[in-house]
Amino acid sequence: MNQNAPDMRIVELIMALRAAGIVDKSVLGALERTPREVFVTTEFAKRAYENRALPIACGQTISQPFVVAMMTEALCLTPRCNVLEVGTGSGYQCAVLSLLARRVYTIERYRTLQKTAEERFEHLRLRNIVARLGDGMLGWPEQDGFDRILVTAGTKECPPALLSQLREGGLLVAPIGPPDGQFVTVFRRDGDSFHQRQVAPVRFVPLIAGIASAL
Repeated sequence: MNQNAPDMRIVELIMALRAAGIVDKSVLGALERTPREVFVTTEFAKRAYENRALPIACGQTISQPFVVAMMTEALCLTPRCNVLEVGTGSGYQCAVLSLLARRVYTIERYRTLQKTAEERFEHLRLRNIVARLGDGMLGWPEQDGFDRILVTAGTKECPPALLSQLREGGLLVAPIGPPDGQFVTVFRRDGDSFHQRQVAPVRFVPLIAGIASAL
């Protein structure tokens, strides 16, 4: 067997993403280089490259690869971007972002998820990620603003603290709306105004304030 042969599961996933409308080659390349099996539990390892969400700890999910690709594409990342991610989860989305941005700051409210994600980042030697336990609704105010912000949980309205931490001309991408009517929405900052557009319907777990005390 050729040890250098591509994993056909990854090839098929990338082909499926292209067929579904993902056109950004850098985004497709980042997903191709990110080993999704590292971010799922052992029982789901064989299903890691299926284009579907899978359960993880704390009642959360690792997002469908198409949704990860779509939201990443909507960020219009450049190698100079500093990115805030709200909701580390398994760490998969963050790992993809780290291959496209200068630095990624990621916040998680569940201690178990935050610790496990950091171990995965270390295993993959992703050195441009800063992770911490915290309240994602408050963002990361001690940083001097962000070029891009990605929210990986659903909310009826975008938290004002996150919008305030977006730099001039920056983009914020989040699932906005009620649980049965969420849309990936892109906010662009123009001075004190925020222009927004909807991208696609989605269904995410809710964005919750505070830090989970038990997990």
